[in-house]
Amino acid sequence: MALAWLQRVELAFFATAFLCGAVAAAALTRTQGSFSGSCPLYGVAVLNGSSLVLSQPSAPSLCYFVAGASGLLALYCLLLLLFWVYTSCIEDSHRGPMGLRFALATSAIAIFLVLVCACILRFGTSSLCKSIISLNMTSCSDAQKTPWIPPGTAVQFYSNLHNAEVRPWDMKGWVKTEGYRFV
Repeated sequence: MALAWLQRVELAFFATAFLCGAVAAAALTRTQGSFSGSCPLYGVAVLNGSSLVLSQPSAPSLCYFVAGASGLLALYCLLLLLFWVYTSCIEDSHRGPMGLRFALATSAIAIFLVLVCACILRFGTSSLCKSIISLNMTSCSDAQKTPWIPPGTAVQFYSNLHNAEVRPWDMKGWVKTEGYRFV
């Protein structure tokens, strides 16, 4: 059965939100893992000889919240995507107004949480980068090439934090441009 154009837009939105949430959660989890479980957001880096050390990490629960909210959005959107593909193609069922209101309310809450997480990532990464740049580094991306203590710490930390930060904003931009294109 052919889907209506609004249903196709909805399914594309769910697929995009799933990918954005999954990438953000994975990138932040990798970054936290490279800091041995410490959360680098809003952290302070100091020089120890020629190496960098994360001297004041933030509470690990901050990273858990951001990764968890992004992961839950990804899971929610994946489940909705699979459910609506199944019901549209197999059962040929249609959603009533109550189901639509519930889906919209739940989606609005999930997107709000992810945008809050994106703000936490943006300001937390910025705070960490300011502490790194104050040590006469040229940029955070250059600090990835600098040795960290303990060795192996902070592998690609800025790239991962940047990816985690940008994905929710990519989703917001996609919704804005795709919404204008289809309406």
